[in-house]
Amino acid sequence: MTDLAHNYLSVAQAAALVGVTPATIRQWIHRGHLPALHINRRVFVSELAVLKAEQATRNRTRH
Repeated sequence: MTDLAHNYLSVAQAAALVGVTPATIRQWIHRGHLPALHINRRVFVSELAVLKAEQATRNRTRH
């Protein structure tokens, strides 16, 4: 079984995973909805965090 909390994705990979644009992933990071790991000039996010942020966003838009 893959440990989603330790599986890191690029912004583009994260966007593809949840069906949003890379700009949306960057907005979630900027707004504090999605923690990011910065290595040199690249940004990575945990797969589990992306899935949780996407679910939280869907829940916020339903209310």
